[in-house]
Amino acid sequence: MTIPNTMEDDQKYSLPATTYSAPLLNRRNFLHKTSMGAAALMLPKLPAFRKETAMGIVVHSYGLRWNSKVESQKYPGFTNALDLMEHCNKIGAGGTQVVVSNWTNDFAKKVRSSQAKLGLYLEGSVGLPKNAADVPRFEQDVINAKDAGMQVLRTVCSSGRRYENYHSMEAFRQLQKSALLSLQLADPVLRKHKMKLGVENHKDWRAPELEQILKQVNSEWIGVTLDFGNSISLLEDPMNVIQTLAPYAFSTHVKDMALEEYADGFLLSEVPLGKGILDLPAIIAVCKKYNSDVTFSLEMITRDPLKIPCFKNEYWETFAEVPGSDLARTMRLVRQYKNNTPLPRISHLSSEEQLAAEEQNILDCLAYSRNTLGLK
Repeated sequence: MTIPNTMEDDQKYSLPATTYSAPLLNRRNFLHKTSMGAAALMLPKLPAFRKETAMGIVVHSYGLRWNSKVESQKYPGFTNALDLMEHCNKIGAGGTQVVVSNWTNDFAKKVRSSQAKLGLYLEGSVGLPKNAADVPRFEQDVINAKDAGMQVLRTVCSSGRRYENYHSMEAFRQLQKSALLSLQLADPVLRKHKMKLGVENHKDWRAPELEQILKQVNSEWIGVTLDFGNSISLLEDPMNVIQTLAPYAFSTHVKDMALEEYADGFLLSEVPLGKGILDLPAIIAVCKKYNSDVTFSLEMITRDPLKIPCFKNEYWETFAEVPGSDLARTMRLVRQYKNNTPLPRISHLSSEEQLAAEEQNILDCLAYSRNTLGLK
């Protein structure tokens, strides 16, 4: 497929926001069967009764420090969930989201004991069952997560980025089929153990595609881990993504994004909260409207900017139905929010300097979440 040659202005659109559903009414089925505009008229907004929880930290925020082989006295590596939880508590985070894989029952109990002592919320990240033979492995991870005190898990359907890993519509359609099968295999396990699973919009699904998969699975136990910024790489309007997926959100990946133009498209970079283009207070408000219990977990990845080569033909191989107006809107966004300084890069820094930058970014984000977002 060739790149769409239209760059004319598009009309920005947003889905009308609904309010909470009334008690005893299934929110997802209601949204599917009733227009969102009508829902806004019919349903009163219910108050949130739980105490505000401080922002947590996704393990990927510590991509440099997690299982680090760098010898550092100031920034020692985290070898397991216990190390990460202790550190998150020390710096004032409200919880953690950590990978659960091949844990022993004894370790899961240690994690639960630590969670109780520290008072943190705890979420897990698990791999979906690839086929029927893989279901026992998945179920054991779910059991371990539950024994550790978790109620919400996060997963992804693709380990890589859509525009890098899939080079034809046929290959992408196969991903969709495999993802649907995996989620259908996961559902009985989740139902049995009463565990919620959020599928992340992980630079693979555009929001309507992920919503369609959720409708096909049609499970109260399977929803979304809503990443605030990933979908910019797929030429989606960030707020439209939030409006589309927030009704399904069990958990979140909070981040702010900055943009910079380059020859083949644009660069995309996580930056400390409040330093990028996202309207974080508005996004937080939308998420809370649909789920007053949703947690907000920071995914501030300290790294060089990602290249989004949306001017190259290869990028478009799996985007047959994406209009050129989406490209036009995204590039306008890139140019409108052009940074006065280049995006941050760390590859030229020493290992110790990179670790220091990672820690400072996380501390800055936690301060913003307390002082500006009111998560404390």
